[in-house]
Amino acid sequence: MKKLLNGAPETRSADAIDENIDRLKALFPEAFAEGKVDFDVLRQLLGDAVDDSDEKYGLNWHGKRHARQLALTPSTGTLRPCPDDSVDWDATQNLMIEGDNLEVLKLLQKSYAGKVKLIYIDPPYNTGHDFVYSDNYRDTIKNYLELTGQIDGENRKLSSNAESSGRFHTDWLNMIYPRLRLARDLLAKDGVIFISIDETELPNLRLVMDDVFGSENQVVTLTVLCNPRGRAQDKHFATTHEYLVCYSRSILEKGAFEVPKDLDQIQKEYSHTDDRGRYRHLELRNTHREFGKHNRPNLYYPLFAAEDGTVSTKAGKGRTQVFPDWNDGFEGCWTWGLPKVRANLNELLARKVSGRTKIYVKDRAEGATRMLKTIMTDKAYATDKGQKTFNELFETKIKIFESPKSLRFLSDLIATRTNEKDTVMDFFAGSGTAAHSVMALNASDGIQRKFLLVQLPEPTRRKDYGTVSEITKERLRRAGAKIKEENPDYEGDLGFRVFKLDQSNIRAWDPAPDDLESALRDAIDHIRPGRTEQDILYELLLKLGLDLCAPIETREVAGKTVHSVGGGTLIACLDERITSEDAEALASGIADWHAEATHGSDATVIFRDSAFADDIAKTNVAAILNQRGLKNVRSL
Repeated sequence: MKKLLNGAPETRSADAIDENIDRLKALFPEAFAEGKVDFDVLRQLLGDAVDDSDEKYGLNWHGKRHARQLALTPSTGTLRPCPDDSVDWDATQNLMIEGDNLEVLKLLQKSYAGKVKLIYIDPPYNTGHDFVYSDNYRDTIKNYLELTGQIDGENRKLSSNAESSGRFHTDWLNMIYPRLRLARDLLAKDGVIFISIDETELPNLRLVMDDVFGSENQVVTLTVLCNPRGRAQDKHFATTHEYLVCYSRSILEKGAFEVPKDLDQIQKEYSHTDDRGRYRHLELRNTHREFGKHNRPNLYYPLFAAEDGTVSTKAGKGRTQVFPDWNDGFEGCWTWGLPKVRANLNELLARKVSGRTKIYVKDRAEGATRMLKTIMTDKAYATDKGQKTFNELFETKIKIFESPKSLRFLSDLIATRTNEKDTVMDFFAGSGTAAHSVMALNASDGIQRKFLLVQLPEPTRRKDYGTVSEITKERLRRAGAKIKEENPDYEGDLGFRVFKLDQSNIRAWDPAPDDLESALRDAIDHIRPGRTEQDILYELLLKLGLDLCAPIETREVAGKTVHSVGGGTLIACLDERITSEDAEALASGIADWHAEATHGSDATVIFRDSAFADDIAKTNVAAILNQRGLKNVRSL
């Protein structure tokens, strides 16, 4: 029986460096000698793609190497389930995680790599007052717990980033860089990330995004009118806008961000009707002058218009020959080739305009979409709209949370790139506007998206909501209840599971030289005191790369509690005592259940190593399971 967790390395999250080396070795095995990379060979294999010059275009700053290493360093933490803080724990597919987002992003790598369709974040803008970074990485999880007041420590405060520090931009870059590197790996191949930012760090953010995502995957930088009245406290000009930077994981197709036109727009623009519904007239001639007979000769041909407006590709009595020429004689071109015209003649019509015959396409309202504009001036996007929505939800005039984003703003962004079962992530969740938008949008269009939030439990000094994450959770509860009240027949997911970042349930082997006796005693059962069976089970899900919302069924098997996760992908018996007499009945019962649930597909079966009374019990369990086809049997 193999050990799943045996010593310090296995108590950590996935090791990105090891995974990168494995990928490189699979592509270029000849570039490895005695387990190490031979860079001379690798350069030869990559040829001109290698840049050996000292001067390269890009963004560099003091600490970039450390920030990159930070993203690659595994986390020693875990995520502990909190059903009492959650809503509809057993059924929901939504997640709200309290913790330092750097550590949480590391812990999610195995379970959520490539599975997030859209990320939106509203990180600190580097105003000199926001929380920016944790400046002590000697023990990241312990440091996080101390900073947020969850354990006794040095009572240090969350850092601000005063411009007078001399490291104003550097500190912000060291904070954002490793988080973006980790976030990229969570995005699906066709996934996108939106980042709200102001002018202070916009140039640096763009260069960081080029570094992490590649400049070829830059989609757009939008200007958002967020404060139409202007910010009165500004020094020279009253700021009315901020920016929204968007990058994709890979190059996207044209029209990737179009959204459906709303009913008012359709009724206004599509004024004609026939038996197929509403349509409008669009010229078949290409109205862009850079295209014409000179560079699109295959799109330059005659069409023939009858008096009744019908169009043909053949000449005939009473038909007028029409070319795609401009009024000044410029020989243009059609937008359709001749085969497409022949197949869709019933969708063409001819009209006389200012004495000239023109050919039009019936552009249908069904499935009509619109592109978002690069300057977003919709009044519904303003920050005061977000504040009003929040205050109404909390039934208060006090700003419990300052300047939350507009619900409509995030809903429109989310609608551009998400569909059924897609996951939307926000790892600077704030008040939870992104999750609120997901639930409201789902109730509106019937699509079932999921959300995944991460928020630091940053102290607020308030008596009602002691941390920002408490505000986040309360907003999600209130938002779900309001959506249900307004849509009583809606059966969609309005719940969320809460997890909290903490030290791993498994104590790493780290003996004190002056107290080896205690260390050896602790090693007999290396589960951290006070941890529940549920805590351990969800750490196993993270270690094995399973979804934290995977269905879990629990049964009594031979008097022991056994959990089956994801329809039998993982089977765990975490009972603290398994004797030789228990072994046969327990192993046979597990095998029967697995065969019944999964029709014999493979699974990982895990036991607590210290539970076995002796080696005979452990050997018998493994042997019986192996005989029944369950080969991957492990202990922790």
